[in-house]
Amino acid sequence: MPSGGPLGRAGQVLLLMAAAPWAGVRPRPFAPGGQPRPSVVVVACDSLDGRLTFYPGNQTVDLPFINFMKRFGTVFLNAYTNSPICCPSRAAMWSGLFIHLTESWNNFKGLDPGYVTWMDLMEKHGYHTQKYGKLDYTSGHHSVSNRVEAWTRDVDFLLRQEGRPMVNLTGDRKHVRVMEADWQNTDKAVNWIKKEAINLTQPFVLYLGLNLPHPYPSPYAGENFGSSTFLTSPYWLEKVTYEAIKIPKWPSLSEIHPVDYYSSYTKNCTGEFTKQEVRNIRAFYYAMCAETDAMLGEVISALRDTGLLKTTIIIFTADHGELAMEHRQFYKMSMYEGSSHVPLLVMGPGIKNQQQIPNVVSLVDIYPTMLDIARIPVPQNLSGYSLIPLLRGKPENGVSSEGHRPSWVLSEFHGCNVNSSMYMLRTGKWKYIAYSDGHSVLPQLFDLTADPDELTNIAVKFPAMVHSLDKILRSIVNYPKVSSSVQEYNKRQFISWKQSLGHNYSNVIANLRWHQDWLKEPKKYENAIDKWLSQSK
Repeated sequence: MPSGGPLGRAGQVLLLMAAAPWAGVRPRPFAPGGQPRPSVVVVACDSLDGRLTFYPGNQTVDLPFINFMKRFGTVFLNAYTNSPICCPSRAAMWSGLFIHLTESWNNFKGLDPGYVTWMDLMEKHGYHTQKYGKLDYTSGHHSVSNRVEAWTRDVDFLLRQEGRPMVNLTGDRKHVRVMEADWQNTDKAVNWIKKEAINLTQPFVLYLGLNLPHPYPSPYAGENFGSSTFLTSPYWLEKVTYEAIKIPKWPSLSEIHPVDYYSSYTKNCTGEFTKQEVRNIRAFYYAMCAETDAMLGEVISALRDTGLLKTTIIIFTADHGELAMEHRQFYKMSMYEGSSHVPLLVMGPGIKNQQQIPNVVSLVDIYPTMLDIARIPVPQNLSGYSLIPLLRGKPENGVSSEGHRPSWVLSEFHGCNVNSSMYMLRTGKWKYIAYSDGHSVLPQLFDLTADPDELTNIAVKFPAMVHSLDKILRSIVNYPKVSSSVQEYNKRQFISWKQSLGHNYSNVIANLRWHQDWLKEPKKYENAIDKWLSQSK
């Protein structure tokens, strides 16, 4: 249970700082052969915008335990998801492979249940392993609506699939445990550290998966609900600095990229929003991030209380970010920074203190990093690269044991709320986003140094740069071919699902999350699907 009030939490952080075993000490060489292997704790939350972990994003909300990790560890300034949606992103993190290699196309299609993860390998090589909370990297989960929306993204219709984003204040200034399920899983992790981990004679790896700061279900939105409610209590809202909240600029609906229009519409964001509504949505989201930070703090405090902090590496990250009304959208499913930029902080023995790493990295790097920590040989076929050379503070200008780290990261998306496969290449100051087959949908190019809010697509202005970046992208993934494979997969899956319903098909499809729009003209939308199914490639 977190300490009762703000003074309690502040005192917790001060105690941690006093007890931190690395304060003022140069990092030791990482895990040399004569020393015991460190234990590892991974805390992975859902939907935390990585830009909140450093300036200027960190000015909006008090995140003391993330700040503690920065003080006694390393923060990555350019860490990205490999797919901005829950299951595919986690599939990348647990497999070390890009999305197109595991064919983790949407929230329904992740890894096969028996897939060998980094945790499986660590257990095989002598680590005691424990997992609590949200995992969500295997196939077969999430709602029917979620998968049907993904399968039908190429159908010629436009339907709102989410409730309008809204806020909900609950409880009073003493109400700390708002997301009770996450707190219960945090309690389990803390109790395991205090009762089990402390008695182990072997190193351990503990994984805690949190659902926060993912928005909450909105029951009025239909089957299995949407998740468009930003919910918090006054206790957490007081951690937010309202004056520092930036109101994002929105171009007119007629000016936005066609894929953005589809996303904004299906997310129910094309209506009018007052500045106060937008500010509140962002404030409540930041408050949810503060509650997430407190759960991280409980884990760090348990490690300190048991004396395990000095022998344990802690990794904090998220599956993706949250747009929180940037680009006239909430949720993720976008390559814009709010959605694709994730937090990544690491602290522990051998990790350099107060280090900010500008290199682009991504979640596929977690797999080889975990194996590196455990001194397990890293397979050559992985998409990711170990972060250990960077974490030790060594410049990567030579060839490390796993070869050259590329100067780019790849993210791709094939799921719901976006009517095209999309591929993001991030390198240097550039972000290049290609769609579908590479020519039927206009690409986007952003200079993140000059335009950090990604408001000006300069693809037409810099054709040579587009050509160069597209060439790099195609050397990594044959994206027109992948897009075509996803289209075929979507159609196959939908046909199979439709046949399984028999006579119930019309009733079931009409009452998914898009029911409010569908029921106005059900025949029109059924006909649109029939037309799509009859089209050959």
